[in-house]
Amino acid sequence: MKSPSHFVRQGGPWLEPWGGNAAPPQWQTIDNFYQWEYTRSVKQTMLLKLAPTTEQARVLLDTMHTFNEAANYVASVAWASKTADKFRLQKVVYGELRTTYKLAAQLAIRCISKASEAYKRDKSVKPIFRPEGAVVYDPRIMNFKGIDTVSLLTLSGRVLVPFRFGVYQQSRMDAIKGQADLLYRKGVFYLAVTLEVPTPPPDEVTDTLGVDLGIINLATDSEGETFSGEAVEKNRKRHQSLRQRLQKQGTKSARKHLKKLSGKEARFKKNTNHVISKRIVQKAQANQQAIAIEELRHIRSRTEARLRHSQRARHSSWSFGQLRQFLSYKAALAGVPLHTVDPRNTSRTCSVCGHCAKENRKSQASFRKSQASFVCQACGYSDNADRNAAINISKAVVMQPIVASENQRNNRRFGEG
Repeated sequence: MKSPSHFVRQGGPWLEPWGGNAAPPQWQTIDNFYQWEYTRSVKQTMLLKLAPTTEQARVLLDTMHTFNEAANYVASVAWASKTADKFRLQKVVYGELRTTYKLAAQLAIRCISKASEAYKRDKSVKPIFRPEGAVVYDPRIMNFKGIDTVSLLTLSGRVLVPFRFGVYQQSRMDAIKGQADLLYRKGVFYLAVTLEVPTPPPDEVTDTLGVDLGIINLATDSEGETFSGEAVEKNRKRHQSLRQRLQKQGTKSARKHLKKLSGKEARFKKNTNHVISKRIVQKAQANQQAIAIEELRHIRSRTEARLRHSQRARHSSWSFGQLRQFLSYKAALAGVPLHTVDPRNTSRTCSVCGHCAKENRKSQASFRKSQASFVCQACGYSDNADRNAAINISKAVVMQPIVASENQRNNRRFGEG
């Protein structure tokens, strides 16, 4: 199962080509034969807080420790045999999981899947699972009893564990589908369940809202609205300084403080990405616009070469992938078409005449408080550099559709447009 975060499957829109006489040739990435799957639902994850008795908590923890110990055994076999094939691994390890580790049949299958999928993600290292790592459950070994109890299979048989929920969780209980993860965080058990949430058909649109991603301004749209990264940078520096001081002290209280600090900065970043993505999607929905964002693949390798060493920590600390993920699922739930475009030269190209030159934005790598300006050397047009780039993104040819309206999907399926 995916980690507790939101995601949306691929499927999506195409966009009108570059406005004007011709598009800059480096943007002509038309994927007429691109195949995709469109679904009228998105998958999300919801946490349910379990309230086991003392004895149930002991049984769950024993099961978790044994499950992850067994997963480490499977991972060592996968590593030694250089295979991530679940069926091949099952022939080798299944008997050992049943006899030595005393796992029930379906828990053994889930254990093999967890180890093989981890090894498949990166075959250069042997996966190692923490004793209190997640236990993967599926409908065969987990089912809900009533509105506030879940039945979970353990080493000691099934246990009926009550859970707590609020209005938000209660309204989404009917959407629970598929696998779930049993988690243990700071002495508390959670069940991370998968939700399959239906989405409305994406709206037909006549305009596109381009979004440029950056460091000084985390995001700037083609209408000029910016989302500053100043508060984020202050938060990052404060946490970095505090961590360094505590690490130097090395005392018991300092280590305790470091543990408490763990995850705090990540939660701040996650909340900021939620706020930004929600605002962008709401704006596009209100104005009947599609959303165009930069293709983020290899963004760090593309941009770090242009940065000074002192700027790289700030650049690499932000989770642009998470921001795109949030935009994707929020756009799908709101019925807003969304796609990616090639970001190359969007910051150097004039959004009015199409002239592309490095000299148009000489201060591109500058991190001064006043954001760099764009001045076209051909026609003299000037604008905020991020806004100019966002306008170019809004006009660029689609690279990868993510969420599309019915007419747009049909046009692309038959190679029209």
